[in-house]
Order: sequence, then structure tokens, then C-alpha cells
Amino acid sequence: MHGRVKVRTTEEERERKKKEQALKVRSYRAAMGRIQKKREAGELDNEMLSLTVQILLRNPDVSTLWNIRRECVLEKLSKLKEEEATYETPTDEKLEEEKQTGEEEDKASEKKTLPEDKAHSYFTCELDLTEQCLMVNPKSYNAWHHRSWILEKNPRADWQREVHLCNKYLKFDERNFHTWDYRRYVTEKAMVPAAQELDFCTDKIKVNFSNYSSWHHRSLLLPGLYPNQQRDRPMSEEKLQKELEMVLTAAFTDPNDSSAWFYQRWLLGSGAQLDRAPRIAAFRLESHGAVLALDKPYPDIKQLRTELIGGEKTVLLKSWLPLDKLGTSWKCQQKFDYQRNSSYSLWLSDQIVNLSPMSGSENGAHYFAPPHGTATCSNDLLAELQTQLQSCLDLLEFEPDSKWTLLTSALLMRAIDFSANHETSLTNLAKLEKVDSLRQGYYKDLAARWTLESELAKWPQSAGFPKTFDIADKVLLESLPYGQYLVIADEITLPSKLREKLGDSLPKTFADLKRLS
Repeated sequence: MHGRVKVRTTEEERERKKKEQALKVRSYRAAMGRIQKKREAGELDNEMLSLTVQILLRNPDVSTLWNIRRECVLEKLSKLKEEEATYETPTDEKLEEEKQTGEEEDKASEKKTLPEDKAHSYFTCELDLTEQCLMVNPKSYNAWHHRSWILEKNPRADWQREVHLCNKYLKFDERNFHTWDYRRYVTEKAMVPAAQELDFCTDKIKVNFSNYSSWHHRSLLLPGLYPNQQRDRPMSEEKLQKELEMVLTAAFTDPNDSSAWFYQRWLLGSGAQLDRAPRIAAFRLESHGAVLALDKPYPDIKQLRTELIGGEKTVLLKSWLPLDKLGTSWKCQQKFDYQRNSSYSLWLSDQIVNLSPMSGSENGAHYFAPPHGTATCSNDLLAELQTQLQSCLDLLEFEPDSKWTLLTSALLMRAIDFSANHETSLTNLAKLEKVDSLRQGYYKDLAARWTLESELAKWPQSAGFPKTFDIADKVLLESLPYGQYLVIADEITLPSKLREKLGDSLPKTFADLKRLS
């Protein structure tokens, strides 16, 4: 449990515990030996269940024993099905006759036990066992899994009781992520309203701000309750503003606790993190073929219908081949009857974009949408972001090396205006590399990501767009994120150190497609 201090023991106490442990090991080995022999003999009976109980009540994390119990339950259910096939429900007259012939009343009552009632008793027995095991170890993966397995088998499962059970265990430890995970499962089965669950999360956060599981549970509920139509924010702006206000209070209550800061990072994230189909990041077409870049990995683009519309006809693009291992850039070597005087559009799944003709006398068309460092926001939300940034800057005056405040202030700067605050946010990351040196690589990768976002945003205004992409040698880059966006270029110029580091891993370009055609 959280917050418990480990008590040191004397030599005598350690020796006593050592002897107790030796006895437990001998008992465990004897019981496991007996269980394995019975399993090999196919004896999935009540004795087997009794033997497994003896061990599981002491150690609920023996996966093999839970598997054996499931085999026993399935065996019992199989026999009940056979019994049900030949079962004849006794009439009241028949039961009364048996009583009058001198048979015991409880025997007559036993005949009333239906096969489904017997099955329910098996399920109840298993649920009682898991509950006892969870009292021994509330974080037992196996006990929680066995409980969910039993409930799935039980047609009379009481899902509301399971919700109350979660409430009980979260009173013992409100941060137990096993219970939170199980709670998501049973609340869906019990059809608990999402708004009710959100209130439950709020109550748990008020009890203890340092609750990763409750913040995470909250993040799963909000997008459904307060959807954002533009999908460039995790939720509606009005609700987002309230969440930012709440999480700032939590973060400033204990600036060294990371749970609220993590949740704030999610709030400041963009719609690209939401579960949706990939969007077109870049596309270039010429008569000999085309290349396509997606804003997120997709394993098989053939599952998405891709059409080229223009020249008074629609062409289905097929025979796509990947240009990278992630599935973010693809090539299509179909021949096209490209007509320079015609306008073209590309249709991918539910997205349609208009293509721009290549400059000069060159035939072809292209599309490019740089990764956005800042999502659009209303004046009210912008004012809240600026207020939060000022609060972070005020805190940094007192705690200049607070890593969470440094990182969050950089994220807030980018959320407000990533272009104007680009250099300042990179300065924060450079300081973080020293303050939090164990995560130096992470900060370097984040700096590379932000730098590429800035460079790609400026690319469409450059003279050589989209044929050439240049990054000055003085720009510090440890990696090359967003490499798929460069697939529409013929030539890429990168800082010499980065080019040397990437070696054969340089992103493929449109010129490579020309050479292969």
C-alpha cells in the first residue's frame, strides 16, 4: 500500500521468518505436486478445487492455479449441459407423492435445484474466492482477471454489485490502477452513465490530487461527454477551460507531483492524439506516379479508398507500396494522364483536398499540410492559457529548476503561439537537459520535433517549395521526426551531423520514385 514504511526486523525475527518460509515452501511444493498429478490424470474434481484454494488464499498470483480452476469450472459446466439435456422438471404432484412415500423433505427440495441454479452456485463460489484473494493482494492481476472471466460466463452476473465492490477497494487505496481498470470494465457492463463516473473521478481527485489512475479515467470520459467538433482539441473549449483551471490548482498544490502535470499535458495536446483515421499530410503527383504521406502511421493504406479526381474522370489509386516501416509514407507507380490545364483533388477515406499545380513549366500537382504546433482557440481559452503561463513563470521565479514547471511553461507557450515562442520554448528544453539529465534524450527528441514543426511551417513560403527542403547546418537536430512530410521533395539538405547520424535511414524522396520508375 502507498505510504507504508518498511519496518526493520531483528536477527531473531528474521530467523523465525526464514523457518516459516521454509515450511511454506515444502507445503507449497507438496500441494503443487499433487495438483499436477491430478491434472495429468484429468481429475478436475472438487478435491482439485480444494487444493488450489489452499495455495491461492496465501498467494493469489499463481497463474497456473487460476487456469486449472477455469478448467474445473468448464468441466462442471459441461456436465451440467449433459444433465440439462436429460433433465425433467418434477411436477408439484410428483414432489408431493415423494413426500407421502416417506422420503425426506430436503431430498424433494433438492430435486427442485435446476442446472442453471447449480451453475450459478459454481460462479458464486469462484467470485467469493477472488474476493478473499483480493483482500490478501488487492493488486493481483490474476484474481481480477479470473473474476471478469467468471462474470462473462455467468448469465446472471450482478454488475451493480461489481461497481460497489470497486467503490469498496478504492476506499482502501484510491490509486489502485487494477481496481480502476476493472471499474472501466464493469461500469460499461452495468451501463453506468458517463457523467456519473466523471463525478466519481472528481470526488477521488479531491481526496488525493496524486492519483494517476483517476486523472486517466477522467481523460477517457471527457471526449465522449464534451466532444470537440473540429477534433483539434481533446474536448469542447468551454469544458477544456474548466479542466485547465482545476488541474492548475492540483499542480500548484504540490509542484513536485507529476500526476496533475501529466494530465495538463494531455489537455494541451491536439486532436492528432484522438482515435481517428489518418489524414493527408503531403501528396505529389506526376505522370509516372505519386507519393503520399500520412500524419499518423497506418499499416495498410489499401484499406482506405484513395481516389484522384480531375481531368473529367476519377481514378482509383491502388498498388500502394510502403516507403518506410511505420506506414506513414507510400508510393504508387500507376501511370497518369496528367493534364496541366485541369484541376485535381485527392480523396482519402472521408477527406478530400485540392491539389496545387507545380510551379513553372513542370507538369504535376501537390498538396502539403504542415503539422500544426498550435490549435485554434477562442479568446476566452487563449486568456486562460496566458493566465496559466504567467502562473508558471511566477513559480519559476521561486523554483527555477522545477522540471514540471519548465516543461509545462514551454508547452503553454507553444499552445498560445508556437511560432513567436519557438526559441524560448527550446531554451526551456535546453535547461531541462541539465536539470533532469536522466531524461536528456527525451528533451532532445522533443526539441527536434518542435524544430521540424517550425521548419515545415515555413517551407511553403520558400522559393524551392516543394522540390527542395533545406535546414541550415547551424540548426541542432538529434533526430528527424516528421520525415514522411519530405517525401514530396526532390532534394533534402540537412545539417551534416544529422545526415551522418541517419546514414541509410534518410527519408525517401520523390526523386527516388523517379529513379525507380
